[in-house]
Amino acid sequence: MASSTPASPLSPSPEAPLLLTGLTTAQIEEFVAALGLPRYRGRQVADWIYRRNAGSFEEMTDLPRALRHQLAAVASVGRPEVVARTVDADGTTKYLVRLGDGQTVECVWLPYREWSSVCLSTQVGCPMACAFCATGRGGFARNLSAGEIVAQFLLARAHAPCPVTHAVFMGMGEPLLNTSAVLQALHLLNSECGIGARNLTLSTVGIVPGIQRLAREKLQINLALSLHAPDDETRARFMPVAQHFPLPVVLAALRDYTAATHRRVTLEYLLIAGVNDSPAHADRLADLVLGKKEEGGPLLAVVNLIPYNETEARFRRPSEEGIRRFMARLKQRGVAVTRRLERGETIAAACGQLRREAASDAPGARPRRSPRRRGTAVART
Repeated sequence: MASSTPASPLSPSPEAPLLLTGLTTAQIEEFVAALGLPRYRGRQVADWIYRRNAGSFEEMTDLPRALRHQLAAVASVGRPEVVARTVDADGTTKYLVRLGDGQTVECVWLPYREWSSVCLSTQVGCPMACAFCATGRGGFARNLSAGEIVAQFLLARAHAPCPVTHAVFMGMGEPLLNTSAVLQALHLLNSECGIGARNLTLSTVGIVPGIQRLAREKLQINLALSLHAPDDETRARFMPVAQHFPLPVVLAALRDYTAATHRRVTLEYLLIAGVNDSPAHADRLADLVLGKKEEGGPLLAVVNLIPYNETEARFRRPSEEGIRRFMARLKQRGVAVTRRLERGETIAAACGQLRREAASDAPGARPRRSPRRRGTAVART
């Protein structure tokens, strides 16, 4: 039987239109060349997608109309559909978007005084099942592709009233359980969308093999650990990952990461009333950051305190006095500490909330208890 050469994954296929978001400029050039077109047309298409916010070929007005129709017959830009949109008084805008297979994820545009950012999801749902997280209670469906991750950024940027300068991988899902797609998305945001590497932040619950891979890549991004407790016993109460990756192992991986990249890491600490917010917890956290000489001394890190955003979970937010007292104790011990600037105080801002609300409003869904809405929109809580 005669052998045949398999088609290139970038070859046009009417049965399965190619999603162009997620491809590099060079790959889009290859795709248009396979259509018999000049490669510069591919550069034009990439420029429209990644830098000029086009959501369809019809918007690419410097392409001949016949070419736009030709492209639309075999490819798609890959922009998701907006299912729901909520806007806070501070301008924070949360989108629930529907992907090509009908699954939904969230992304958030976050305005600050001197910059703005987009919070991106990396999975449909999340398998980590953290007890305080709205996303985890919805279960896990699948990983997102690099294109689906970048498409969230492009959608939010297209609607933003000012330039978007940052992106954070802190939305639905655990980025380091989808490492290949996340790394590809990081490269695309940097090289195609023009976001500086040091304006990109990835947050993980502590997936050690993923941290080790990031260390090998030596990217100049920001790495954040969702720590949330200063010891494994407390952490395991609400983060099942602690049973697989205990803190000594995670911290060793972080030390290797900082040694390889010379980048300071952020330790995200979700303050939960009566669970991890006592003076003793503050002291144990300080001990963990300052380290012992035989462990390598102080960890190159800053602690970022995040007052809990109440969802349908059983946990509660500490008082303002308790938050200030915890922060003051860390400073007294010589630990670098900041408090998360909260956004989205009047909307379902924490990860997974809007998606759960949309699901509960569907016909036949069980009624839900309305959460007290306060903002930690930029954190995967």
